[in-house]
Amino acid sequence: MDLASLRAQQRELASSVIHEDRLDKDPPTLIAGADVGFEQGGEVTRAAIILLKYPSLELIEHQVARVATTMPYIPGFLSFRETPALSAAWAQLSQKPDLLFVDGHGISHPRRLGVASHFGLLVDVPTIGVAKKRLCGKFEPLSPEPGALAPLMDKGEQLAWVWRSKIRCNPLFVSTGHRVSIDSALEWVQRCMRGYRLPEPTRWADAVASGRPAFVRWQEIQ
Repeated sequence: MDLASLRAQQRELASSVIHEDRLDKDPPTLIAGADVGFEQGGEVTRAAIILLKYPSLELIEHQVARVATTMPYIPGFLSFRETPALSAAWAQLSQKPDLLFVDGHGISHPRRLGVASHFGLLVDVPTIGVAKKRLCGKFEPLSPEPGALAPLMDKGEQLAWVWRSKIRCNPLFVSTGHRVSIDSALEWVQRCMRGYRLPEPTRWADAVASGRPAFVRWQEIQ
């Protein structure tokens, strides 16, 4: 595994990320959520992508792709491992979204290329990273109430908003993926909240990927 060339590739791709709002349709009519996981001890990569109508946030389509994992787990290079399955799930969608939420980091990555930025560039769609854990950077401790907010900073640059979406829950790390500004990324995540820790696009993607009860119930009433 030539990590030096992968690093160079990340830096080159990161330089192409657009950090400002370039939505083709604003407000969007379709918002997608994407979630990636691994099965069979990591040998299979599973990606789920769902489509929600906006503003109702009604689930209208879901696709799951499973592909053979082509790369081992190496911290900082996860997007190379995850994008093949995401691309396969994306190809299965009957229609493409105006805005995409990815469960993972956008520019809040040591080389500014988390999976949300990497995949957003690949499909050239406005993309937001919604991560559950910090990868790099520092932030001031948040107060416990929901709505508490702090910038995630690294080397004098703001990489994300650290936002407590729900009481007694760890905060989310919301960042630019591609073609969405950091402030708009947070606003869109806030608009897509329905009382859970995660915004609806990534919450539903996780539910589909993992066969959670909410998705099982949804399938039963279709």
